[in-house]
Amino acid sequence: MYKVENNKLELNHGSINKGLIAVASGKGGVGKSTVTVNLAATLAQLDQKVGIIDADVHGFSVPRIIGLEDEAEAVNEKEIIPPEVNGVKVISMGSFVGEGSPVIWRGPLLTRALEQFTQDVHWGELDYLLLDLPPGTGDMALNIMQKLPHAETLIVTTPQITATNVAGRVGKMAEKMDSDIMGVIENMSYYQCAECGNKDYIFGQGGGEALAENLNTKLLGKLPLITTVRKKGDEGKPIVTIDKDSPVSKAFYEIGNDIINREIEFDTDKSPMDFKKSK
Repeated sequence: MYKVENNKLELNHGSINKGLIAVASGKGGVGKSTVTVNLAATLAQLDQKVGIIDADVHGFSVPRIIGLEDEAEAVNEKEIIPPEVNGVKVISMGSFVGEGSPVIWRGPLLTRALEQFTQDVHWGELDYLLLDLPPGTGDMALNIMQKLPHAETLIVTTPQITATNVAGRVGKMAEKMDSDIMGVIENMSYYQCAECGNKDYIFGQGGGEALAENLNTKLLGKLPLITTVRKKGDEGKPIVTIDKDSPVSKAFYEIGNDIINREIEFDTDKSPMDFKKSK
């Protein structure tokens, strides 16, 4: 699968130097994929080498949000070259099927997809590899925590109590699986009027802080709800690449710098579970 050498995660066709980040949420609709794409693009803008695995096999949306148009290139049956856009290498089911095509797979095939995305892709030398997980605590999240034990879980939530309660289950699952929690990002923290600048806390306040405290982790940032983020995401233009002065872009850059400035040491006592042994 991979091994830890010289404080790097050595993959079959590349390496990860600074961080393997699994972006998770308890429920859909909280903007997890938008956060994943903009965080990846932010890290790339900060001169980091970045990749994304769109692990939400059934509900993939990363290709549209990041503006991916090129297909993955198959070298042979066991090797894939990922397309790159906005300085980020991306692999997704959207690279192989149409956006409107359903992926009707059960657990074993999901495991195979994760295996192929990690083992068969020519990632090259990366600083960070982000995984956009499906919502909840299902098969894919469990597989990643078991088979990629060096992945840190980054939890995305809105301030709403119903969202933070469900997101908390993901955090507790990570704790039980001995998966480190990187922190919490509170998305849609408030709506800011473009005309008057007034802030309206549509989904309430304090949910992100409460969740971070409950999980004994850090609140990495609060992202405002801005129409441009949704609009540009639909157009395949992550806001951090086109409007660095936007309040949400500034928040992403603060989060990105916070991540980059951490000191990373991969735990050599952890080892990934072999896919074949788990089948």
